[in-house]
Amino acid sequence: MAILKILFIEDETALAEIVKESLEAKGFEVYHALTLAKAMLLYKQEEPDIILADVMLPDGNGFEWIATIRRTDSMTPVIFLTSRSQTADVVKGFEMGGNDYLKKPYSIAELEVRMKSLLKRELNPVALTKNVTYSWQIGKSTFLYPSGELKMGIRKRQLTSREADLLQLLLLKRNEPLKRNDILQSLWGNTDYFSGRSLDVFISKLRSYLNADTTVKIINVRGLGYKLIC
Repeated sequence: MAILKILFIEDETALAEIVKESLEAKGFEVYHALTLAKAMLLYKQEEPDIILADVMLPDGNGFEWIATIRRTDSMTPVIFLTSRSQTADVVKGFEMGGNDYLKKPYSIAELEVRMKSLLKRELNPVALTKNVTYSWQIGKSTFLYPSGELKMGIRKRQLTSREADLLQLLLLKRNEPLKRNDILQSLWGNTDYFSGRSLDVFISKLRSYLNADTTVKIINVRGLGYKLIC
């Protein structure tokens, strides 16, 4: 198995050293950046498998940097690592392109679990068969999984890996209720507050992508979860 590359953006030197050494001891290849300028160089040179990003950095904001990355890269998983835990901060992180959000102080064990949840999609129940592309018709749109391409006529949208996984789950249960906690356990591996807020953001994003077609709806099922109607 290839060694997985991590781009780790953190300006707290002592914390960065501990996390880097701990992850390297677990077999990861960690590229550490103290600044966003250095992070961009490493991102281009090393093509990391996952990005761990602080938010407040000496030369800018991690949210905005990831939003820039997302213009050309929708697939590399991103976990924000930050002490900012207000609801607005959590929501903004996911809106800017984050896949997960971990509040400081965090344990290496929890960080590793969350990384593996994003990196090892073959262990995810969404990916039912390896090396198979699923083609779904969603009203007037066509959705390809796991590539994440959503097409309506000549318009194409590239979904992030998390958006694609969520839409795939909804499609596997189309026109049937899908429990909120089942989604959280399948895609995030837990049902905590931050994961729940993340799910809310991704549901909102999928609704905005599909709202041009009035025959398609993602509805709330009170006390249970969601249902994709198409």
